[in-house]
Amino acid sequence: MLDVRDMGTELDRRSVLQGAGAAGAALALAPLERAFAQPYSIPEQHRRILEVAKREVERAGSVLWRRDIAGVADFALPSSLPRLHFANLEAGQVRSFLVAHGKGSDPEHDGFLKWFSNVPGSFATSRGAYISYEWYVGKYGVSIRLGGLDADNSNVLRRAIVMHSAPYAAPAMLAKFGKLGRSDGCLAMAPDDFNEALVHLSGGRCIFADKLGIY
Repeated sequence: MLDVRDMGTELDRRSVLQGAGAAGAALALAPLERAFAQPYSIPEQHRRILEVAKREVERAGSVLWRRDIAGVADFALPSSLPRLHFANLEAGQVRSFLVAHGKGSDPEHDGFLKWFSNVPGSFATSRGAYISYEWYVGKYGVSIRLGGLDADNSNVLRRAIVMHSAPYAAPAMLAKFGKLGRSDGCLAMAPDDFNEALVHLSGGRCIFADKLGIY
């Protein structure tokens, strides 16, 4: 039986143990609390891509039908790197894909875009903001019709510059040649990736193309 004189000691001991247990629990929860308290961080490259996408969507204004996702094509990068970025402005996420440029923009066919052009018959890629329109079936199957929103790509519709899939834009080309093939100025993607564009970039969304140099 516990002696009355020992009760104070026992109570003190229990208090210490309880306090230690609470302190231990607090220490265990602290990292979790800090983790949840910290804002979600994204890579610097993705942050800059999202900024460009947001800027171009705002610049395009009410002409767009959808403003949730925008495409950013960074033609400062070679064709061997994923340089067509799908920027989800609602989720703050970026996904990147291979894309080919026009043969008129890269006459040496070394994988680097040298210049843009808006001239019919140039077979070059055009700089500027585009709007995606409806699907249609063309030379490369289901494709996305595009319209130009800037003076630098005002002839896009007349030049039949579109988004489509093409085997020369597939990763297998990199393994064989170290670069993609070239289009007639269109934004050509790998067949396996193009379904992503049909779902996420068609239907009145913004696509912006320029030499940005976002690595």
